[in-house]
Amino acid sequence: MASSLYSNQYRWLRGQLVRARKAKGLTQAVVGRSLGVGQSQISKMERGEAFIDVLTFVAWCRCVGLEPAALLASLPAPSGEGASS
Repeated sequence: MASSLYSNQYRWLRGQLVRARKAKGLTQAVVGRSLGVGQSQISKMERGEAFIDVLTFVAWCRCVGLEPAALLASLPAPSGEGASS
């Protein structure tokens, strides 16, 4: 399956990370410092202009109080767009 920044699943995942960041009252700059990247890179990832690699995903989840495995387990099934069998 080809990965897409614009798939429903990836959009959902980004949304969960953004909601958790905001719920914790954290700025993009604070999360960026925690992850070792700049605020602009966090912004690009949140807007879907850059992929979030797996290690960044785990660190981001921990920074905002999410359990990475639980979040992935709740990932919705892929919609018809771009899904392949």
